[in-house]
Amino acid sequence: MAIAPVRRPALLGGGFSTDDDGLLDDWVLTHARTPRPRVCFLPTASGDAPAYVERFRAAFQSRTDCESSVLPLFRREFDDAALRAFLLAQDVVYVGGGNTANLLAVWRTHGVDQLLREAYDRGTLLCGISAGANCWAQGSHTDSFGPLTFLQDGLDLLPGSVCPHYDSEPGRRPSYGSAVASGQLPPGWAVDDGAGALFTDGRCARGGSDPDSRCTAAPGGAGRAGRGCRACAAVPPAHGPLRRISRGPGLMCLGALAHSRPRTHVSPATEHSVPHGSASAGHATQRSCRALPRRGRAAPFTEKL
Repeated sequence: MAIAPVRRPALLGGGFSTDDDGLLDDWVLTHARTPRPRVCFLPTASGDAPAYVERFRAAFQSRTDCESSVLPLFRREFDDAALRAFLLAQDVVYVGGGNTANLLAVWRTHGVDQLLREAYDRGTLLCGISAGANCWAQGSHTDSFGPLTFLQDGLDLLPGSVCPHYDSEPGRRPSYGSAVASGQLPPGWAVDDGAGALFTDGRCARGGSDPDSRCTAAPGGAGRAGRGCRACAAVPPAHGPLRRISRGPGLMCLGALAHSRPRTHVSPATEHSVPHGSASAGHATQRSCRALPRRGRAAPFTEKL
C-alpha cells in the first residue's frame, strides 16, 4: 500500500532577504524531501521585483546542496502545461514577501493556487516570509491595503491565521490580537522576525535535536499531558519564538531555539518575566502563556510564546 506524502508548509520570519547568516535557509533545505532539492522562488508578492530576484540568486545559485530557480508571473514564460510540470517538479517552493492580497489575486489568475495545492498534496515543502507566510493560512494580518488590518483569505493549507513581523513592526501585536479577539480572524500563529516553524498536515511539527525545544502546557489547556499537546518546531540557533494566538484560555506554548538569550518563564496572568539562567547557543527559550484581554473581559484569549 502506497504511503501518502507528508504535507508541509513552513512559516519563516527571515531568510536570505533579511538575514546574513543563512540559518533559516539552511533549516528549510534540511526539511526538503531530497538531499539536493529543487528550490523555486516565487517573487509574486513583490511584483517580481528584480532586486529581490537577484538577492535570491545571490544566496542560492552558489549553493551546492540545492538546485535553484525563479518563477516570474508578471512576465510569464510557461504555458499552462509547462507551468504545471515545472511547479510539480520542485521540492521546495519559497515565496517572497510583499503584498499578500495581490499575491493571491495573481496566483488565482494564473492557476498557480491550484498547482501549489497539488504540489502540497504531493509532498513539496511550501515556505515563505511575510506575505509568503501569510498565503498558506485561512487568513492573515497584513498591510496589503495600507494600514494594518485583517485579510480573510488565503490558500487554507494551514488552519487558522498568520501574523508576520509580530515583534518588529509597531502595531502588529495589538492589531492582530484585536482581529483574533473579535473573530475577524481565526486563532493562529504570530511569527517573530528570525523565527521559523514547520507544520506537518496542519500541526506544528517538532524537529531538530535540542531536548529543551519543547512545548509547555498552560494550566487547564489542551496542551496538558495526555490531552494532545503538540510539539513546537525546531528553529535554528539565534532565531526567535513562534507564538500561538487563541481566543480560548490556555492551549499550548511553543519553545524556540535561541542564541545567548535568557531562558524565561512568563506566568499565565501577567507579563512578569522570571529568568531561569542563561541559554547558550543551541538551547531553547521556553515560555508559558500570557493572557491578553478581549472586549473588557479578563483573559478571554491568550498569547502563547
